[in-house]
Amino acid sequence: MSTASAPTADAATPRLPIAILALAIGAFAIGATEFTIIGLLPQVADGVDVSIPRAGLLVSGYALGVLIGAPLMTAAGTRFARHRLLLGLMAVFTVGNLLSAIAPNYELLLASRVLSALPHGAFFGVGAVVAGNLAAPEQRNKAVATMFTGLAVSNVVGVPLGTLLGQHLGWRSSFWAIAVLGVISMVAIWRLIPPMTAGPSLRNELAAFRRPRVWLALSLIVFGFGGTFAIVGYITPLMTDEAGLSKAAVLPVLSVLGLGMVVGTRLVDVVTRGRTLLGVIVTWLSLMIVVLLLFAAFASIAVVAIVLVFLLGVVAFTVATPMQALTMDEAHEAPTLVSAAAQGAFNLGNALGPAAGGITIGAGLGYASVGWVGAIIVVVGLGLAVVFARLGRTEAGVGGSVAARAE
Repeated sequence: MSTASAPTADAATPRLPIAILALAIGAFAIGATEFTIIGLLPQVADGVDVSIPRAGLLVSGYALGVLIGAPLMTAAGTRFARHRLLLGLMAVFTVGNLLSAIAPNYELLLASRVLSALPHGAFFGVGAVVAGNLAAPEQRNKAVATMFTGLAVSNVVGVPLGTLLGQHLGWRSSFWAIAVLGVISMVAIWRLIPPMTAGPSLRNELAAFRRPRVWLALSLIVFGFGGTFAIVGYITPLMTDEAGLSKAAVLPVLSVLGLGMVVGTRLVDVVTRGRTLLGVIVTWLSLMIVVLLLFAAFASIAVVAIVLVFLLGVVAFTVATPMQALTMDEAHEAPTLVSAAAQGAFNLGNALGPAAGGITIGAGLGYASVGWVGAIIVVVGLGLAVVFARLGRTEAGVGGSVAARAE
């Protein structure tokens, strides 16, 4: 496998391999298909003759596909070379979106959404390992964060453009466009990612789950990231009912959130340099609690609320990569399946936040109460980080954090 060489004292820091661009393109496409449909639910509901609440199950169906597909597709792919596995995952993703574009009824559309979601967790799980192994040791966190930048950029550019495309040319056009992105990603993977060997055997991958610290790290992701989606899950009513913005302003606010995510991914290399992963996680989860509490207090002030949306994106995506890397550290000799499981943990967090927030909203405490809910969820995550530290500090620091020993 081709890897970037570590810099000498007299050499400039090497650039990240261009192959990581292929992973970022795939991440962009996946982010677009996951979230674009949210802004098109009324059009989709009309197109397949169902109610909007039933159309909303297309979003839940995708999340279910991620949870099912992350471990199953990763486990099934352990026999394949990683570059070929990535190519196959994007092929399934592309076919799923093509089927969504031509689905004649709701049932087939739902099935195609689940199909397109199956590769999601496996792609990011395998991609994180590949990105870490392509980069020089001191740049592994930056490499993984660069891949996730594609996901963040999709929230700034891909989702708004996909939504506008669907609103003007019909919702099916968005799926056609995403399928084209899938093909572009496949070509980029084929041309840019060098040949690689297969990862460890499935037995070795499964053995990592015998370690309590692996499960603790996964739980840390669920709660550490779940508080973010207590806000994101209700961002439309927060901006309209609490902050007093028009519905037309929600899409630009979502772009502000995406911009914050992009900034967060670019900060990863800076904030992790010379620090342990756990130290970074504790610091940034603490900052997330502060941002969420500020939401609870100032969600009714439009300008402040928009600034907090940006800061939430920054903090969430700054801490996401270290949390992913921590889980991979705990399964360093067989990180691929654990890395994919981490994606499932992120999605569980995505479901936990809105579900918990819905309880306080239903109790009549108002939409701003989700700030308190999110803060409580992250406090649990912070507590898990403390327990993790007490069970023993990880041997790897920042430089060796992303599957340094995966091959």
